[in-house]
Amino acid sequence: MQQSKFQLILIGVFTVFIVIGVILFAMSGRGSSSKIARLTVWGTMQQPIFLNIYDQSSLSKNKNIAITYVEKSPNTFDSEFVNALAEGRGPDIIFLTHDSLLKNTNRLIVIPYDSYSERTFKDTFVEEGELFLTPSGILALPITIDPLIMYWNRDIFTSAGIAEPPAFWDEFFKLSQNLTLKDGAFNIKRSTIALGEYSNINNAKEIFSALLMQAGTPIVARVNGIPTSLLSEKFNLPIQPATSALSFYTEFSNPSKPHYSWNRSRPNSVDAFLVGDLAVYFGLASELPKLKLKNPNLNFDIKALPQSSNVRTGERKVTFGRMLGAAIVRNSTKVSPAFAAILEFSSANFSKRFAEVNSVSPARRDLLSQYQADAFKPVVYSSALSAKAWLDPDYAGTSSIFENLIESVTGGRLKMEAAITGANSSITQLLRK
Repeated sequence: MQQSKFQLILIGVFTVFIVIGVILFAMSGRGSSSKIARLTVWGTMQQPIFLNIYDQSSLSKNKNIAITYVEKSPNTFDSEFVNALAEGRGPDIIFLTHDSLLKNTNRLIVIPYDSYSERTFKDTFVEEGELFLTPSGILALPITIDPLIMYWNRDIFTSAGIAEPPAFWDEFFKLSQNLTLKDGAFNIKRSTIALGEYSNINNAKEIFSALLMQAGTPIVARVNGIPTSLLSEKFNLPIQPATSALSFYTEFSNPSKPHYSWNRSRPNSVDAFLVGDLAVYFGLASELPKLKLKNPNLNFDIKALPQSSNVRTGERKVTFGRMLGAAIVRNSTKVSPAFAAILEFSSANFSKRFAEVNSVSPARRDLLSQYQADAFKPVVYSSALSAKAWLDPDYAGTSSIFENLIESVTGGRLKMEAAITGANSSITQLLRK
């Protein structure tokens, strides 16, 4: 995308302010109260949790910066943010997830590569973090990754004489025939895997996104700097990646298939797993403590998300990851101290604490390379390394598109190719808004 002369001048000005400002803050002493930069930070993390992390960080001891954290509801964050900016009273910094990046791009300051080099960024953060990169600079600094993983019921597998769950998706075809239980009327009493529907599958969008990316499509990516829907692209592959992913996803809700395992009359997948009626559940790492709390007697473990068969021949592993980052708001008049603050938020100490209290993974490579004695962290951390996501223009909007895509095929209204073409067009329309 071509940059205007005004944009180039603006980036140059920000570069000068950021570099000079950070140097001054780094070199200054305790200073007087009149020199304190009072920064307002918005996020959806509970305020007591954030303050506990903040109080243990070096940022809390910085006499030149004072942080006021404001907890916001995830359901109203975007609307409150837009309204606050319109009224000239917005925050200086926001914590945002990758799927709210595009809609807020024009409300954020782009950190020029002169202030934080692309090389340093790639050396510091996991690959998914590169969603925050633009041709002209960085929109946010990554803090944590919440990867999609596999939870499996050990009692169900042990009773069937199976030592561990599959590492590859195609192994579920046979497994489902062994573990799924049906009554005499062919009604499902226990499912092996919850795939094929949408409304009663927790994380359906994240699961389908992972399958799409494993098949070979980035879904939405920057083409010549412009976010573009690539859902219907073939990428010189024998089969369109979206067709491969959709075909597999819908297999398990087809009653005519021997591996039939799920339908829309089943309870929500997480509820089925909690009561022992689902052998395998695909959930985010952050769900682990909630599952333990809701059913302390459930005998389960975790493993990495299953992979497509091409991983057997050397292709890289891929799972979905929900990424959190820190960004500077364009309306802020305190760019330099705000930059110093988000550097601290993305530091090793802060990122590690953020990850621990939220049961997710830090987004920093140096932390992921450290030995973990905890039984669950190695799975979560290795999954974060292989995590990917996509430039989602509107989480709710694309969720509705994916739901319509899947149900139009399972309901027999459209052929797969036509459904994918329609979904691609719908995502393109969202990108143009």
